[in-house]
Amino acid sequence: MVILVTGATGNVGRMVVDELLALGATSVRALTADPERAALPPGVEVVRGHFGRLATVSDALAGVERMYLAPHPPSAAAVSRLAADHGVRHIVDMSGPKGAHWQAVEDGVEASGVPFTHLEPGEFMANGLLWAPQIQAGDLVRDAYPEVVNAPIAQEDIAAVAARVLLSDGHVGKSYELTGPVALSRRRKVSEIGAGLGRTLRYVELTGDAARAHFTSAMGDYGAWYLEGLAALESSPQQATSMVFDLLGRPAMSYREWASRHADQFR
Repeated sequence: MVILVTGATGNVGRMVVDELLALGATSVRALTADPERAALPPGVEVVRGHFGRLATVSDALAGVERMYLAPHPPSAAAVSRLAADHGVRHIVDMSGPKGAHWQAVEDGVEASGVPFTHLEPGEFMANGLLWAPQIQAGDLVRDAYPEVVNAPIAQEDIAAVAARVLLSDGHVGKSYELTGPVALSRRRKVSEIGAGLGRTLRYVELTGDAARAHFTSAMGDYGAWYLEGLAALESSPQQATSMVFDLLGRPAMSYREWASRHADQFR
């Protein structure tokens, strides 16, 4: 059974490849725009290409039975139609919360008629790296909306779920909301990062123009969009689900463990 992993240079896609191999997959094909940067393991069939050039995707789909679809809303429908034309029998896509920016991914996959499983992670723990420059500079973290709550997930867990779903049956037609093990406020996240690093960090709240200026400086044009998302969470906090445990038989990675694993990026 040939399994195609698209976006294999990306953070999650690259991990999906490793997880498939760890679970015993023997025919993994990786679509990547930059094979050298992906540093794919021996035995993985590498196809150079990207979603912006559909002919390269078509070449990669020959003989594929199952596919991990990386999230790219503009191309999701076209890539899924190509998958249908090539006889792909199962698409496992990574999108996001239903009705949000990533809904176009799920809509495109479903329109193709290929049996599907939707993976719907919320915020990635890796977004905590937005605080890395401040933590590298000292023990104060300036940020907005300290009491906003959600349940971020480690990208490692998303990849582990994707690989398990690709290699097992019983998931067709399902949508899996993926979160970390507990819901945390932003203030608590900073504290957990500090614990993972063996440091005591202090949260300093920013509001109004100071918050907007800070996020624009850190994220450019995405800063205002990110702040709007935080404001929305005030009235609709995200709670944790047990889905990672249900699918993998182990708890999702904690925020503190994630920070500890990625400690070098905060130093």
